[in-house]
Order: sequence, then C-alpha cells, then structure tokens
Amino acid sequence: MSLIADPARPTRYRYVILALLCFLAMITYMDRAANGNAKADILADLNKERADDRQLDIENDYFLVLMAFQLAYALFEIPSGWLGDTYGPRSTLLRVVLWWSAFVALWGLTGQWLFGGLIFIGYWGLVAIQFFFGVGEAGAFPNIAKALYNWFPAADRGFAKSAVWMSARFMGGLTPALWLLLTDKQFAGWTWNEALWLFAGIAVFWCVLFYCFFKNKPAEVKAVNAAELAKIDAGRKPPAAHIRMPWRKIFLSRNLWAVCGMYIVTNFCWYYLMYNHPRAMKEQFKSWAMHADGTPSGEGKLALALLSGAPLLIGMFGCLLGGLLSDRYIRRTGDRKWGRRLFGIIGYGGAGLCYLMAAGIKLDDPDNLLVYAGMLILMGFMNDLIMAPAWAVCQDIGQEYAATVSGTMNMVGNLFGAVSGILVTGLMLKHFPGTNGIVYLFGLYACFYFFGCGLWMLIDASKPIVAEPANH
Repeated sequence: MSLIADPARPTRYRYVILALLCFLAMITYMDRAANGNAKADILADLNKERADDRQLDIENDYFLVLMAFQLAYALFEIPSGWLGDTYGPRSTLLRVVLWWSAFVALWGLTGQWLFGGLIFIGYWGLVAIQFFFGVGEAGAFPNIAKALYNWFPAADRGFAKSAVWMSARFMGGLTPALWLLLTDKQFAGWTWNEALWLFAGIAVFWCVLFYCFFKNKPAEVKAVNAAELAKIDAGRKPPAAHIRMPWRKIFLSRNLWAVCGMYIVTNFCWYYLMYNHPRAMKEQFKSWAMHADGTPSGEGKLALALLSGAPLLIGMFGCLLGGLLSDRYIRRTGDRKWGRRLFGIIGYGGAGLCYLMAAGIKLDDPDNLLVYAGMLILMGFMNDLIMAPAWAVCQDIGQEYAATVSGTMNMVGNLFGAVSGILVTGLMLKHFPGTNGIVYLFGLYACFYFFGCGLWMLIDASKPIVAEPANH
C-alpha cells in the first residue's frame, strides 16, 4: 500500500479552511448570544452601584445596549468587506477577531471598579463597549464569504455557506444552555464575568489556529496539490493584480438592492429569537423551572434553556438543507436564478405561516409550552433555509468583490432590519406587556416575511454586478 498521495486525486485542504471558518462562525454567535442571557445579571450588578433611586431595567435600558452593537455592526460591514477584498481575508479576520475579543473581555468588567477605585465601567461604558464589539464582529461574515469564494469552486459555494451558517446557528442555539451550565449555582456556578472572559479566550485561541493554517489563496499552501487547485479554479479568470472597487456599479445594482431589501426582512424578524425569546420563555412558562414544592428545578431551567435555543439549533439544519438543495438544483438544471430564488421563497413563506400560528397559542397555559416552542423552532428552520442561498447570491453576483457585496447586504440588513426590529420589538413589549405584545409582534413579523417572498422574485443570481475579471 503506497503512502504517497495520488497527484491526480485532489487534496481536500479546502475543508480544513471550511472547518476554521465554521469555528469562527460559532464564536461570533456565542459572543453575540451572550447578550440575551447575561443582560439581567449585568443590570443587577450595575444597579448595586447606582447612587440614585432610578434602577436600570431591561425594557427601558438594555435595548439601547443592543442597538449600539447592531448600529456598529451595520455601519462597519462595507469597510470590513472592502478591507477583505483589497488586502485579503487573512489579515482582516485576524485583526477584527482580536479586536472584538478584547472588547468581550472589557465587557466582563462592566459594573466593576478598576485601578484601585479610580474608574468604574457603568451603563454608558457598557454601551460604548458594545459599539466597539460590533465594529469588530462586522468584519466576520463578509470576509468569511470572501475566503469561501477564494477556496471553493462555484458549484460548492452554497454547501460551504450552509456549513458556516449551520455552525453559527448551532452555537447560537446552544449558548442559552451553555450559559446556564456555566453560571447557574446549581451547575458550575461561574459569574457572568468569568463566562465572558472564557468566550474572549476562545476567540484568541481561534486566531492562533487561523494564523497557522489559513492563507488567502489555495496556491499559497503547499498542502494543496495541482488537482485540488484546478478544481477550485475551474472556470475562473485570473484576478487583477490590484483590485479597483467598482463602487458605482455596486451601489446602482438593482439586483444588489433587492438582496439588501430581502435581508432587511430576515434581520427584522429573526433577532427576536436571540435577544428576546430566552427571557420570554422564562417569564411565560416559569412554572416549568420550579418543583412542585416551589423550589428551583435545575432540570426545568435546562429544559427551558434548550427549548429557547432550539430555533437556532434546528435552524442549523435549515442552513445546511437550503445550501445543499440550492446547489443541487443548479447542478441539475443550470438555472442559477431559480436555484437561489426558489428556496428563499419557500423559507420566507413557511416562516411567516409559523409566526401566524404561534400568535394564536395561549401563552398563559403551561401545557402549551411544547406547542409554542415547536412553532418557533419550525419558524427558525424555515427562516434558515434562505441563509445559504442569500449569501451564495452575494458570491454569485459579487464574484471578485464578494466581501464588499456581502458586507453591503449585511450592513443594510442590520442597519434597517436589526436596528429597527430591536427598537420596534422593545417598544411593543414595553407598551403591550405580557402575551399581547408577543401576539402583535408575531403578526407583524409574519407580514414582513410574506413581503420578503416578493423581494426574492426580484433577485437574479445569474447576473453578476461586474462581468470581469471573473467568469464562472
């Protein structure tokens, strides 16, 4: 048996790259989802140090913290994408991950006196930290898209993006249970600060791995043989030595603005699952977290945590399936336009129906927990069918400018979708407390999803913004 690799058989180093990028996607969502789980403890610590009578609360104060993150996350998408397209995703990702891990560590110092009592990181310090945390995270997914464009052939990009989003959703869904296991006194009993410092350390560890194994182009890696390089580069034209960004064509592209409008819908409707759903589950079904004698139940708390994260956990299969079905459709028919569009329409239509059905469930009945959770889980799955096709569209129409195009979609989607969604959600839950606010929200989300189906009809992945220098 020969130990020498067959030079005619492609190596599979691109899957090492995919594993690194999937790990990064998990870290981004783990750090982001911490907001939905830690906010009550953070505000409790801040309130201990307040000298006035007004106490900070989640509905009136913490949504501004979330808005600071989302605003920065949106505004710095295009600059981060431009950096990746111009200088390569390797240096860009290393910089942004180290940047945001530093601010996650600083986040863990909220509510504490530093330097012998000279400096206190209070509420407005937390808002600033979240803003700079968002600046760093803005660079992740546009540069992941650029890295996948460089490392994967066109026919496999839907699958690669689905693997990345599956990993992100998996960790986002697991974080409520992970947070409970780390911080609840019935389990590990760590403080929320210590949990955040652990999260920051994991991000730094990823940077070490990424520095050792990732290069901007497959040709720069000795472990990539000629057959794998030919497979990756099949149908591509050599890129220009120096990329000049066609800003006018990018910003005047009707195709791109349809993509951006579509992504506004996702962000407006989906962020409820990450920032509001875990707390709503605890409040509406709190009897599940108690024993019959009124004492706290660790098993019940864990069950609620898992169910609140399940829309993201099950959504990861939607991410995978959407990418696989989209790529398969294109390979079988050669129709890239409907290969991306069809599964976007199915996903949005299904998500809207799930929100409508969830709005009709009585939340004041503890026996309805599994039905209610099931509807939100199915909604998360249907929404995530569109994730891989949506980001693959950015690669299809962006080509050599994939990071900038992806960053534009993510910027507009987060600026007008997530920011307005967080604001509207916060205001509705504040002015319509209890079950009424949730019912009204779900009806609004359903309408947005149905509108999104129409936006998918305007997206044509077969028409690149700039035909050169790539043609595939």
